[in-house]
Amino acid sequence: MPEHVHLIISEPKKGTVSKTLQVLKQRMSRAMHGRRKNKSAGQLLLNFGGRADLAHFWQRRFYDFNVWSWGKRKEKLEYMHRNPVTRKLVAHPRDWPWSSWSFYEHGEEGLVRIDPVD
Repeated sequence: MPEHVHLIISEPKKGTVSKTLQVLKQRMSRAMHGRRKNKSAGQLLLNFGGRADLAHFWQRRFYDFNVWSWGKRKEKLEYMHRNPVTRKLVAHPRDWPWSSWSFYEHGEEGLVRIDPVD
């Protein structure tokens, strides 16, 4: 989605989900800052959906939901795949470049590496 992401992650072997997301967000932020340093001053600002008032890439908190059954996992995956269609960003989930739909439907790799939800 233009302003948020959906992830299904399992409980890490070490640490907590919060710590895992902290590390993910830090690494992404550092990678983005590294790219920005090489740009001219006019290109330092990131455009988040045309809103110049958004100063941060990441929100402070995340919404989590514990998934305990295969049925609930399937429901959440279907929600994630329908989200760009519901928002009228694409006509079909396969058309959203960052979607895992093609991976789960056809085993095709996309822009983001997917570790399958078993």
